[in-house]
Amino acid sequence: MTETTGSTATPESGNPEGADGAETSADVNDKVPSRRDRKRAQKAQGGDGEKKSGKRAKKSIFARTALFYRQIIAELRKVVWPTRSELTQYTTVVVVFVVVVMGLVASMDYGFSKLSLWVFG
Repeated sequence: MTETTGSTATPESGNPEGADGAETSADVNDKVPSRRDRKRAQKAQGGDGEKKSGKRAKKSIFARTALFYRQIIAELRKVVWPTRSELTQYTTVVVVFVVVVMGLVASMDYGFSKLSLWVFG
């Protein structure tokens, strides 16, 4: 008998174990084992549970590269690209922000240099 943690509710029943109160030991033995239980049983029998067949088989480097680029193009098609006016507005905001931060840093640098000259002579 294996010990399990968490809920034992199954998607078929929609009820947690013992919620209806009419479940017998014969009903429990008639249930189909879950995927997790089947994987554990296969691992216990000596299988490592990592078959490389079908869609999960390792593909050649060219097939993987082609798949990678197809996925890149598919993702780029999902991107909402800004219009020219939005791009100009965003660029202006970034440039103004950078100039303001440069001014703050330059003024603080000048102030600290004057302060250090006054303190240390």
